[in-house]
Amino acid sequence: MTATAPRHRRALAIPVGMAMASALAFLPNATASAAPAAGPVPAATADATSLSYVVNIRPGDGPSSYLKKAIGKAGGTILTSYDEIGVVVVHSANPDFATVIRKAYGVQSAGATRNAPLPSQSTTDVGTPKALTAEDVADVEAVAGEDPLQPLQWDLPAIKADQAHEKSLGSSKVTVAVIDTGVDDTHPDIAPNFDRAASVNCVTGKPDTADGAWRPGATESPHGTHVAGEIAAAKNGVGMTGVAPGVKVSGIKVSNPDGYFYTEAVVCGFMWAAEHGVEVTNNSYYTDPWYFNCVDDPDQKALVEAITRASRYAERKGAVNVAAAGNENYDLAADEITDPVSPNDTPTPTERVIDPSECFDIPTQLPGIVTVAATGAKDLKSSFSNHGLGVIDIAAPGGDSTRYQTPDAPATSGLILGPLPGGRWGYMAGTSMASPHVAGVAALIKSTHPRATPALVKALLYAQADATPCTDPYDIDGDGKVDAVCEGPKNYNGFYGWGMTDALDAVTK
Repeated sequence: MTATAPRHRRALAIPVGMAMASALAFLPNATASAAPAAGPVPAATADATSLSYVVNIRPGDGPSSYLKKAIGKAGGTILTSYDEIGVVVVHSANPDFATVIRKAYGVQSAGATRNAPLPSQSTTDVGTPKALTAEDVADVEAVAGEDPLQPLQWDLPAIKADQAHEKSLGSSKVTVAVIDTGVDDTHPDIAPNFDRAASVNCVTGKPDTADGAWRPGATESPHGTHVAGEIAAAKNGVGMTGVAPGVKVSGIKVSNPDGYFYTEAVVCGFMWAAEHGVEVTNNSYYTDPWYFNCVDDPDQKALVEAITRASRYAERKGAVNVAAAGNENYDLAADEITDPVSPNDTPTPTERVIDPSECFDIPTQLPGIVTVAATGAKDLKSSFSNHGLGVIDIAAPGGDSTRYQTPDAPATSGLILGPLPGGRWGYMAGTSMASPHVAGVAALIKSTHPRATPALVKALLYAQADATPCTDPYDIDGDGKVDAVCEGPKNYNGFYGWGMTDALDAVTK
């Protein structure tokens, strides 16, 4: 488990592949290619395949008539414009569209959001979630006052959520938006708390409000449904219980059918949340196709700028933005990291070495984002969780191999239980599962302090966290070798940030 270990996608492969302990093994190395050098501008042909771009301009006014003409002349078509933050989404079949439009008056940055044509090529998930069988459900010995599957949820007592529920379940006036692969709102654990008005499909970069557009397709990832249930599965005598089972949850679908989270979709997601009264957003993904977006590259710089503007706008509108730290056991505070998988939507990526202080995992490393590391059933950093002093803000249960961290009975799996589409339940793991625990606690804080600003909610989140000292030495697999190095004191360090999130304090202080 080194900084150069092959990596998995946070939102899909790690949670899915870790459904079984054997799936903890990392993928074979993939590679990443540098952006091609700019050359002469070729003419766009009618049968050329379009790519998607973001063009960043001064916020407030929208694209001028001059810029609209320049975009058209460069072979682009405006899909939508988020005038409040100055982000314009454009489709173009001209492969040098960005190079040309950056020279236009009023353009501050512009870049391609992908390398594959529209729609993008398929990617391969690792394994599937471990769904509970009817026999598994029947074998759980129910406890009075708890939902039937709650005895399997070791993660709730780990953050004192079971005790918190005796005081408060959270307010139905608070909504957590799950910016993800889609949410199955027909699931019996999600339906009672689903916020239809705050739900949407943002996959194209433009809101689609058709009924049910926020749901995952039959062949799409169950990731968003699982995340939504971890946050707000109703305490209703059915299935399992969320961290904040009295708050509302919405689905903002930003992942396309191939499993990619592209910039225009993520921008749309944050903007939709901002304009629909959402108090908390959960972001258990990284924005494709670059795991790290380097600001010395004009395309990648534009992606960083667009999502920074959108996430900051959502916070100004009242949302606390929570994000997963990633699953590669990277030290995000290191001097350099080897990135072997970017861009991940091309068949021939090449390995590159990046400086994480100048190349950013977005939205995880953006200003104002609550960055969450994962812990296992023994409250140690999960074997896969990224870390880094000054990057990790807080920790929460994300699961780990039972071989590394075995839960106390009656729980049997070291992974995290949650709903799956179609009225099922199953186990997943990753920082994808840690982030919703913190989003749920943030929702409880907002429920307790309804007038609290995002800055105050974050301050309380950190102040109430249970300080957790560095695990030193950290030899999670017991082979005698240090698997990661933690820096910092008990109250604030690279493994656990300010500490383990605390749901009980959220409803009592």
